[in-house]
Amino acid sequence: MDQPNLIIILGATASGKTRLAVSVADALNGEIISADSRQVFKRMDIGTGKDLLEYHINGRAIPHHLIDILAPGERYHVDAFKNDFYQAFESITQKNSLPILCGGTGMYIHSLLQHQNYTAVPVNQSLRDRLDLLSKEELISTLRSDESQSTGHVDLSSKKRLIRALEIADYLKHHTLEAVDRPVLKPIIFGLKNEVEVTRAQILNRLDERFKAGLIEEVVQLLNDGVSKEILIFYGLEYKFIVNYLDGLITLEELKLNLGIAICQYAKRQNTFFRKMEKDNVEIIWLDAAASTNQLKQRILEKVSVNKKLTS
Repeated sequence: MDQPNLIIILGATASGKTRLAVSVADALNGEIISADSRQVFKRMDIGTGKDLLEYHINGRAIPHHLIDILAPGERYHVDAFKNDFYQAFESITQKNSLPILCGGTGMYIHSLLQHQNYTAVPVNQSLRDRLDLLSKEELISTLRSDESQSTGHVDLSSKKRLIRALEIADYLKHHTLEAVDRPVLKPIIFGLKNEVEVTRAQILNRLDERFKAGLIEEVVQLLNDGVSKEILIFYGLEYKFIVNYLDGLITLEELKLNLGIAICQYAKRQNTFFRKMEKDNVEIIWLDAAASTNQLKQRILEKVSVNKKLTS
């Protein structure tokens, strides 16, 4: 087994990923790369759960990357994340520090482990709109009639993935993707997992804290700064529900109740995606998120140390 040059810490929302990653970074001279599709945006702190104070430990700040790099209103996508990740990765390794990728956006993490460059294929919205009118069976039939190698390993159970596969196949009929020379990643991947009821309680407690910290006021300020409602809704659950509240579509009580339910459902989808990664032969070492941060850190340090011994 190769000595890892990247530690990945993943898990559903409110599982304690950042706190653990910071503790591991402190022990291993590491720097953190965020794998979060929303924390790239400035001034969207409470709603995206940046918890920037957690990056301070033992009197020092742990360097972090891919947080606060874009203005609200800009768009971010998987290929942009990959480019930014590798830039941060090389910057960190050149300093003889250890990159630690931490986040819950499974699509971003998985994109680094798939060893394919199809993420560079741009969105063709008009094609997507046409394909969306077809049934899943019709999409599968269309896909099977395509002879390109790009459609060989598609998840046939997901209409969204079928449409993306056909979008890629259509693009490759008219374009060639250039191979990009990337550093070789040798990751060791840890996942934080909780019982469902524990996850639910942590999500609701954290959500209550964020309301007290000014979550609604943050959204009001973004709107006042000129960020459109449509863009905010695109950025996720917290922003969508609060915009609906500000528009008078739901009461404050309904906002808190419905948002809590929606975030719990989102956490379930995150865990489903991580299981899909395992089906794609991504090895994840699962850790009990209910354990103390110090216990979890020691478990990671032991695993990393074992890998070092195996390669020495």
